[in-house]
Amino acid sequence: MALKPPNPVIFSGSFSSAISSSDLQSSMNSVVIGVPLKTLDRGHIGPRRKGLNTTAKIRKVIKHEYPWPKDPDPNVKGGVLSHLSSFKPLKENLKPVTLEFEKPLLDLRNKIIDVQKLANETGLDFSHQIISLENKYQQALKDLYTHLTPMQRVNIARHLNRPTFLDHIFNITDKARMPFFILWNLQFVELHGDRAGYDDPAIVTGIGTIDGRRFMFMGHQKGRNTKENIQRNFGMPTPHGFRKSLRMMKYADHHGFPIVIFIDTPGAFADLKSEELGQGEAIAHNLWTMFGLKVPIVSIVVGEGGSGGALAVVSANKLLMLENAVFYVASPEACAAIIWKTSKASSKAAEKLKITANDLCRLQIADGIIPEPLGGAHSDPKWTSLQIKKAILESMDELEKMGTKELLRHRMLKVRKVGMFEEGLPVDPEKKVNMKRKEEPIPGLISVKVLQGEVNKLKEQILKAKDISSINIDQDGLIEKLKREINYEFSEAAKALGIQEKIGKMRDELAKAENEQLTSGQIENLEILKNEFNENLATAPNYERLQYKLSLLKELTEAKIFAESYKKTLPLKVKVNQKFKEILEKSTLKQNIENLKDEIEKSGAFANKEFDQQLQERVLSVKKQLESEFVNAIESSGVHVASKVSQSSMSTIKVEVNELNAEINQMIQDVIESTPDLKNKIQILKSEMIKDKNAHSQEAKEKFTRLQQQIKQGVDDIMSNVKVKDRYEQLQTELAELASGYDGSLIKE
Repeated sequence: MALKPPNPVIFSGSFSSAISSSDLQSSMNSVVIGVPLKTLDRGHIGPRRKGLNTTAKIRKVIKHEYPWPKDPDPNVKGGVLSHLSSFKPLKENLKPVTLEFEKPLLDLRNKIIDVQKLANETGLDFSHQIISLENKYQQALKDLYTHLTPMQRVNIARHLNRPTFLDHIFNITDKARMPFFILWNLQFVELHGDRAGYDDPAIVTGIGTIDGRRFMFMGHQKGRNTKENIQRNFGMPTPHGFRKSLRMMKYADHHGFPIVIFIDTPGAFADLKSEELGQGEAIAHNLWTMFGLKVPIVSIVVGEGGSGGALAVVSANKLLMLENAVFYVASPEACAAIIWKTSKASSKAAEKLKITANDLCRLQIADGIIPEPLGGAHSDPKWTSLQIKKAILESMDELEKMGTKELLRHRMLKVRKVGMFEEGLPVDPEKKVNMKRKEEPIPGLISVKVLQGEVNKLKEQILKAKDISSINIDQDGLIEKLKREINYEFSEAAKALGIQEKIGKMRDELAKAENEQLTSGQIENLEILKNEFNENLATAPNYERLQYKLSLLKELTEAKIFAESYKKTLPLKVKVNQKFKEILEKSTLKQNIENLKDEIEKSGAFANKEFDQQLQERVLSVKKQLESEFVNAIESSGVHVASKVSQSSMSTIKVEVNELNAEINQMIQDVIESTPDLKNKIQILKSEMIKDKNAHSQEAKEKFTRLQQQIKQGVDDIMSNVKVKDRYEQLQTELAELASGYDGSLIKE
């Protein structure tokens, strides 16, 4: 059934005459049909009743130019949508700001201005001087900006006149000249709000086009003066800002818009209210979501990227940085205050943090550097924006060729490869002082498997190393660790055997008798305790573990001794090898060797035993000639050849020397056992050495020297034995025959 239109209201009198047809037509869409809105403030509806009037009035409000001005100019600079943005051109030009390290440039610039002013006032030609000063200025500028320190780059990134996110956006997006009511395909449309709180002005988001390609733009927005910085909260976002960017990311992912993010913030706003509203959760949610977005993401650090404020929007397929931008987890001032206890060390902190674009590219955190003009981005913002535009298009061309799976994997691998580890570098002494001391593991808690693993690792390095000096494991540290473990095992064994109290009492007695000579009773008690411990040690529950650690210590000590001796002899070995090569290159000797090879080949023999008498003599002759030349060459270079003993003769002599040493040792032991006075002196010397292990006084040294001389005098009497003396002289004669000048040093004294 068709709806019947309501009956029109019939007006009469002056009220009806005041209504025009156009007013009536425009009021058809109002709630009260047939009543023009502009007459409601002076009329009434329906029949008048006595004492009752019904009126409607429109509240007068202040007219704003938002969202549209009354008469928008279609030819306004930046396009008609700039009427929507609160980002307006400043009425006053930005004041020039000179950084501390730029003051030499300022002096040159002032000279140029003075000369130009003088030329204008006098009318004289100073063009030559001006050109010369301009060249000097450009050269000084180039020298300064090609050798910037990390802290100087931080100051440039924080420059008050550095172009902001919206400066770059309006420079790189398309400039459409269309009627203001057409909202699509224009340069940049800002989108507001997180749909949960307020619109955070520190983060700006919107849709724009570059060369006809649509992108979702978002970034941190700083102010260009104090008023704007306060309004924008100095570019430090709250949770609402992060959630706004998250909403726009999901929007871009839904519609397939590639995302471009500009980073320029000192960090997230760290106030109490932001923490209550979930600042950390908002950052984490952004990170988690960005890994799953199916559209390409490019992040660009245009100023400073600080802490969580930058981290929340940095999980992109590509991270680009302007040449003088910085990216850090903590500002240099904060880092210096933590490590060096003063913010004055910020320059050192900036260098150590590796926060510049070059350092971050080397560490594979950033993927590319966008160049800036000399003097920084603020010296030519337009040119800088064009370089950013070029980098965005090149990156997007590469990323848009990837499929969805490949794009997600590319983003994951980009984050997985971040960073490099540098090991084995020396620690800065100043930094080492303030570092927390490494706590040594408690002895006994290190398992045998761990110790064995460290020793095996050392063995593998020794086997694989071409040079002993290339072994990186701290042998001394490993030896000290094993010694601590062995001392612990000994104390545990003494505790298990029940003699720990006796050892403690004996130690106290030795401590009391620090400056006195031990009595014979104390020496005897010490020997009894020592013998008791050694006899029962095998019954201790940790005996096998103790023996195993002792064997590891023996292996390591031998390896250390070998490495030290190898390092000492290595230069001599290289020198000898070099001389040997030089000898082999001599023409006469080389010819003799070649002739000998030919004779051996003609004889058909393959071993020395198969050679005939004449060929053997020929081989010996060449061998002697080679040895003679080699010895002469070595001695001429300052290396004395002490012995030319053959290997077989030397092995025979070694056997005889070892037998003589064993015989002498046995005789010395028999004499000591049969001489109580000598045995007592040796025991006193041992106890004094144990007691005064760390003593360095003159009295202790004299006591040791006196006892050693008395013991040596008693032992020297043994060497007067005729039989031992004859054998000793016979061995010396044999060695002298085998090696001229050999002094028999193999025999122990």
